[in-house]
Order: sequence, then structure tokens, then C-alpha cells
Amino acid sequence: MGAFLGLVFGLGVLLVWRSGSRRPVTRVSRSSWSQGTRERLIQAGFASASAGQLYVLCAVSGVVAAVVVVAVSHSVVIALAFSCFAAYAPVSVVKMRQRQRQSELRAVWPEVVDNLVSAVRAGLSLPEAVGQLGSRGPEPLRAPFRAFADDYRSSGRFGECLDRLKARLADPVADRIVESLRLAREVGGSDLGRLLRTLSQFLREDARTRAELETRQGWTINAARLALTAPWAVLGLLALRPDAVVAYDSAAGLLVLAVGGAVSVAAYRVMLRLARLPEDERVLR
Repeated sequence: MGAFLGLVFGLGVLLVWRSGSRRPVTRVSRSSWSQGTRERLIQAGFASASAGQLYVLCAVSGVVAAVVVVAVSHSVVIALAFSCFAAYAPVSVVKMRQRQRQSELRAVWPEVVDNLVSAVRAGLSLPEAVGQLGSRGPEPLRAPFRAFADDYRSSGRFGECLDRLKARLADPVADRIVESLRLAREVGGSDLGRLLRTLSQFLREDARTRAELETRQGWTINAARLALTAPWAVLGLLALRPDAVVAYDSAAGLLVLAVGGAVSVAAYRVMLRLARLPEDERVLR
């Protein structure tokens, strides 16, 4: 009886383990990670770059920094520490450019909506109203809307052209505008102008409030960056002294640098999370 119960229990565990496939989950995770990197590059204005190119640039930056530090300090341990920061530098630049460009676009989205309202009032069709933003819209957004106009002239499929426009913009505000236009195109109605005017007013209020908060929190972010870079700048100066390099070029020195790096990054992330403002998510992809 005991052997039978053990066999049944083992069979149940085997069935539970076999019921979920882990390999597809890994593929989806990698795909979502690459897709997120690609979306971040588009939002930063590097639409022509791919996620793979960014990863290669990170690897090259790390290797170059390691070679330079080894040549200067003759310490592999210190070179390893600085190579980690150098490898993350391209990602940091992309994130910084992404935040800057989102701030710039946040100020011009109300103008885009106002242009659409004016075009609809003037009697233009929805494809014409969207396409004319390529020549009359805000300068940072003209290229995606010109591409939309070219797509629509070549295919005449409004829905597919809107999907491509969403992919080029990769912005939550653009998703809302595009889906409003798609809904108006499919079901019709006279409330599109009112909807767009309400959206424009909301975007202006949100941009004004966020600008005030970002100005007030600037000192927190700058303090976090200074606290992160100061110890490593001192380490870089110490790397020029051979007697100081000997103290770090050992297993104990490697441990000290590893713990210091982990603490620095963790403290920096915590400070940024405390000062972070809520961001819109792309729920209408």
C-alpha cells in the first residue's frame, strides 16, 4: 500500500512538472527584453539602431575601458570595476536621451492634437488630417507623420498605416491619439473634435504639473549621481599611484570593489525610485 501511494505521489509530481513548459517562457522573456530595448531606442530618437547593436556597443565599451585602465594602472581588478561602468554607459546614455526626448514631446503633443482638431473642422478626412502633420506639425514629430502619409498613399489602408505610425512613435500619448482616430474612422460620430480638445487640455495640464515636479526633484537626482560617481572618481585617481594599486590588486581588493559597487548601484536605484514620477504605460499597443 505504501509503495502504491508513493508511486501515485511520484506520478502526480511528474505530471505537475510536465504540465508547464519552461522553454517557451524563456523565449518570451528574451523577446520582451529585446522588444523593450528596441522601444527604448525608438523613444530616445535612435530608431535606426537595433537592440543587438546596443549590446555590441556595451561590450566594446567595456573591453576598451578595461584595456585603457590596465595600461594605466596595471591592475586587472580595478580595470574590471571600471569596465562594468563603461559597459553600462551606452544604456545610460540611451535612457537619458529617452527622458529628454519624452520631455520635449510632452510639450508638443497638445499642438499635434490642436492641429488635428483644426484639420477636422476644416473638412479634411482623417488620413489627410494625420498626413498634413508631416508638414505642419511640430518639428520633432514630422518625420513619423510624413512616413504615415507615404504609407497611406501607397497602400490606402488606414488601419495598417496607423499601426506603423504607433510603432514609429512608441509613445503612450500617440497610442491614445491613434486609437481615438481609429475608433472615429470605424464607427463614425461627431464627438471626435470634443474628444481631441479634452485630450489636449489634459495633456497641457499634465505637462505643466510634471515640469514643476521635475524641477523640484532635480536636486535629488543630481545628489544621487554625485554620490555614485565620487567614490569611483577617487578610485580612478588612486589607480595612478602604484602603492595604492597593490592594495586593490588582490582577492580582498576585488571583494571590496564588488561590495562597494553593489552598494553604490543599490543606493542609486533606491534614490531614483523614491524620486521617480509615475510614467504612462503603453496599454494601447
